[in-house]
Amino acid sequence: MKPYELIELFRLPTLLPPATGILSGAIASAVANGIVLNAGAIPALALASASAMLLNGASNSFNQACDVKLDKINKPTRPLPSGRATAGEATTLAAAAYAVALIFAAMVGTAFMLLAGTAALLTILYSWPAVRLKNHGWIANAAIALPRGLLLLVAGWSVFATPLSPAPWLMGSILGIFLLGAASTKDFADMEGDRRYGARTLPIIYGVRTAAWIMAPFLTLPFLLFAWGAAAGILPPAVAFLSLLSLWGAYIAHTIIRDPKRLASGENHPSWLHMYLLMAAAHLGIVTAYLI
Repeated sequence: MKPYELIELFRLPTLLPPATGILSGAIASAVANGIVLNAGAIPALALASASAMLLNGASNSFNQACDVKLDKINKPTRPLPSGRATAGEATTLAAAAYAVALIFAAMVGTAFMLLAGTAALLTILYSWPAVRLKNHGWIANAAIALPRGLLLLVAGWSVFATPLSPAPWLMGSILGIFLLGAASTKDFADMEGDRRYGARTLPIIYGVRTAAWIMAPFLTLPFLLFAWGAAAGILPPAVAFLSLLSLWGAYIAHTIIRDPKRLASGENHPSWLHMYLLMAAAHLGIVTAYLI
C-alpha cells in the first residue's frame, strides 16, 4: 500500500474536528480552573490531540475495511473497492492507529484514557460486522454523535481538570445532539449500497424528504443551549454568542430541505462539509469565549 492510499484511508479532512475539539476542551478547562498554560503544557496537548486524530483515522480505515462491498457501489474510487489497497491492509492500519492512540491517551491521564477507550469501542462497534451498529438507524447516529461530539469535548477538558464539571458535559451534549442529526448527511449518497447490504440509515427508514426534515431541528436548536448555559451560570457569559451558530445550522438545514434529492447524488452533499466546518467553528468559539 502506497502512502497516498494510507492518507486516503485515514481521510485527512475529517481529522480537523477531533484536534480542535480536544484543544478547545483542554484550553477551556485550563482557563476555568486557573491553570496557566506554558511550554510544559504542550506535550499533554500534543498527545491528546494526536490520540483523537489517530482514533478518528483508525475509525475511518476500519469502516472502509468493513464496507468494501458497500463501497463498490457507493464509492468505487476509494482505495479498497478500486483495488489499490486490501481490507487486510486497512484493518492492520486501523489496529495500529487504535493501539498508538490509546497509548498516547494513557500517557495523558486515566480519565482521558477511559474516555478515549469508550470512543474507540463505539467506533469499532459501529462498523464491526458482528455487531454493526450502522445497521440500526438512530443507534448508528448515536454511535457517531457520542464519541465525536459529547465525549470529545469532555476528553479535552480532562487533560487539565476533572471531567466531572457540568460545563464540558453541557457543551459536549450540544455538539452531540447536533451530530445526532448531522451524521446522516453522509448517508443519503450511500443509500443504494446500504439498502442492498442491510444498513438501516435514516434516509432508508424514512425516505429522503422526511429524513431531511427530521434532521433540520438537530442542525439548529442545540446551539441555543449555549445561551441557556450562560444564563444558568454553567458556562461563561461570553459563550452565549455561540447560539448564533444556530443560523449557520439553519442554512445547512435549508440547503438539505430545499433539494433533498441532491443529497442522494454524488459522494457527499455540500452540507457534509458545512457540518465539519461548523463543528470546528464551535470549538474555536468555545476557546474564544473562555479566554474572553
